[in-house]
Amino acid sequence: MEVKHTCLHDKHVTLGALMTPFAGFDMPIQYTNITDEHHAVRTACGVFDVSHMGEVIINGPDAEKYVNYIFTNDIKDAPDGKVFYGMMCYEDGGTVDDLLVYKISSHCFFLVINAANIEKDVEWMQTQAQSFDIELDHASERFGQLAVQGPDSERIVENVLNLPCKDLTFYTCKTIDGSGEMLYLSRTGYTGEDGFEIYASHAYIREAWDKLMEAGVKPCGLGCRDTLRFEVGLPLYGDELSREISPIMAGLGFFVKFDKETFIGKEALLKQKTEGVARKLVGIELADKAIPRHGYAVLKDGRQVGEVTTGYHCLSVDKSVCMALVEAACAPLGTELDIQIRKKVFPGTVVKKKFYEKHYKK
Repeated sequence: MEVKHTCLHDKHVTLGALMTPFAGFDMPIQYTNITDEHHAVRTACGVFDVSHMGEVIINGPDAEKYVNYIFTNDIKDAPDGKVFYGMMCYEDGGTVDDLLVYKISSHCFFLVINAANIEKDVEWMQTQAQSFDIELDHASERFGQLAVQGPDSERIVENVLNLPCKDLTFYTCKTIDGSGEMLYLSRTGYTGEDGFEIYASHAYIREAWDKLMEAGVKPCGLGCRDTLRFEVGLPLYGDELSREISPIMAGLGFFVKFDKETFIGKEALLKQKTEGVARKLVGIELADKAIPRHGYAVLKDGRQVGEVTTGYHCLSVDKSVCMALVEAACAPLGTELDIQIRKKVFPGTVVKKKFYEKHYKK
């Protein structure tokens, strides 16, 4: 299959980024090194090319009704400009994808989906749309996306990109006329820091990237995007959520609103919530500096009880930690477990999945 390029691909190559295929795209993993880029976002500001993400626009009289039916969170009667995080689920509770829903108006919603799931998601959404009076616009090819993240992000978006953003509160968005075209700007991100995401034409994104580079903003790759999201407990589809891992299993029940009249997967997820699940996602802190990796076995008294979904030596707190899907009996905080790392076994303890405190501006 041919590898796709984002609208900034040539700029990454010119900067000497380490490129690798990800979700069907040739993407930058790092420019200098993951540690530098990680700390730039935690202490100042970094910018990510996330133009590989997918965008779907839902228009029409039934837009709100339709989105609320396919989405676990509740968007009913929300104010324009509100952004929601949640999941789309199968009837059995398995996760189709996790996504952001932007309410542009009562008849228009902007959905942001994971790059690896674009074709699958769009096909699934089209199937669910048959009985609703909506238009589903698969707009992924038209949009580029930048994520400007870190404690200095507000100043940089205001002063370097000339986009008014101080008025935006956490998880809100607005439409802006930028350089003669309409774009979406939101106070959202995937790093645990204050930050903004910009969705616009390829031409605008290229121009904005150049301005940010000229201002000395640190370009960041997918390597530190993963370390940043992981240490604040944010899930990655394919690791902490999947066809086999439901939002309840992943500990994301807060984003499943059971008081809604209906949504796809409601009955199965409600059963999981009330009756319990066989496996749960947990955090594990190792006593050693050894690094647990995806797929490594989790043991209890020598018996495998789960496996690691994501693991790192945390850059912000200097601890070796992981998230792991384990048998429910092994999920309580304080449970002692072992991680099999190659031929050795390392002791660990179940802890909260948030290994570093978020610093959102709410």
